[in-house]
Amino acid sequence: MADWTAQIPPAAQDYLEGQRLDEVECIIADLSGIARGKAMPASKFAQQTRFYLPDSIFFQTIAGGWAEAAGEAGFTEPDMVLVPDFSTTTAAPWTSDYTVQVIHDAQTGDGAPMPLSPRNVLKRIVGAYEARGLQPVVAPEMEFFLVARNLDPAQPILPMMGRSGRPAAARQAYSMSAVDEYGPVIDDIYDFAEAQGFEIDGITQEGGAGQVEINLRHGDPVKLADEVFYFKRLIREAALRHSCFATFMAKPIAGEPGSAMHIHHSVLDKSTGRNIFAAEDGSETPEFMHFIAGLQSHLPSALPLLAPYVNSYRRYVRDHAAPINLEWGRDNRTTSIRVPISDPGSRRVENRLAGMDCNPYLGIAASLACGLLGLEDAVQPRPIFTGDAYDAREEIPRSMFHALDLFAGAARLRDLLGSEFARVYGIVKTAEYDEFLEEISPWEREHLLLNV
Repeated sequence: MADWTAQIPPAAQDYLEGQRLDEVECIIADLSGIARGKAMPASKFAQQTRFYLPDSIFFQTIAGGWAEAAGEAGFTEPDMVLVPDFSTTTAAPWTSDYTVQVIHDAQTGDGAPMPLSPRNVLKRIVGAYEARGLQPVVAPEMEFFLVARNLDPAQPILPMMGRSGRPAAARQAYSMSAVDEYGPVIDDIYDFAEAQGFEIDGITQEGGAGQVEINLRHGDPVKLADEVFYFKRLIREAALRHSCFATFMAKPIAGEPGSAMHIHHSVLDKSTGRNIFAAEDGSETPEFMHFIAGLQSHLPSALPLLAPYVNSYRRYVRDHAAPINLEWGRDNRTTSIRVPISDPGSRRVENRLAGMDCNPYLGIAASLACGLLGLEDAVQPRPIFTGDAYDAREEIPRSMFHALDLFAGAARLRDLLGSEFARVYGIVKTAEYDEFLEEISPWEREHLLLNV
């Protein structure tokens, strides 16, 4: 791998200019979006072209358990081959020495894409668009909370302490003063993002206590998913520098709104570069309506990828900033499918269902898959919803168990994502649900111990 640093992005080259590279982190996202892999001296990395990890990292639950998902061959933990994607090389600016991270693509022993790798699942969906002469474009929005350090899981999560010496306040959406309360954390987020070559489109205060939103510029789905994957880590590291935690839980604080990863989609004709959602005269095309219809029809079955934990479903509460329906509307934030104000060339569809706790590769893949099925079916969505969609009927599964049942029966969606991935994902998520049911919550002890 001689002179591999010549292949890395300019931001990484700038970070290393005049410095001695000490360490390389070879990473891959597991089903939960956790970075797995190995760190090695830079000199050792330069001598190898591929690396190895057991495929069992995709059978592990968020709690550290193991799902019985290995298939007919049994749990033999064969190695998969990891091949570095040098275009993803980026700094790890919070480390004490000069370290870079490199996302790797996972392959089977015969060189085929590893079907369980979330990055490969997203590449598979992008490939399905490209096979139809289309190029999907996405823009994710990331919401998260900055909270006080929590060392006892039995205790509730509290807002972080601001510069004023007061806890971060709720119900201060878009307040610049609220953002200033945790300005030092935001400053480090900007500094880390710049060192890593990431462009932030904007940072705003959301409605929750210590809740922040970061918007990213639109672009290639895989590249944007890589950035969200990296951003989660850099935001956590920035928070730790200031004695607080950054959490991407869907609903970390009772009584506060949850955190979403809203996904904006548009689709280009690869041969012309034209947005297929806009006709030459600027009007909305049939494909625009078909995409919306696909989201309406298939999002409930895709929900286990957009809302992957029991906590995720606490976010879908009436009148609490998250949709509970499958309606679509124009510039209407109470619907799950929103058409933002834009010029025709930038016409897009926003999916407001995805939680920030989802794996970005899988959340974006699932959302794009639903839209693609709509383009294939060429059906019309329900009539546009006007008014407060919280007055509409609830259509979102109320629990992970219900959502997994819908996912199990969604043959076309599962085939699009990859049948082997869908099989394993369902087993792992069911195992996580079983792990959750083994725990007894404070609510149960408070209200059932002496009353039933």
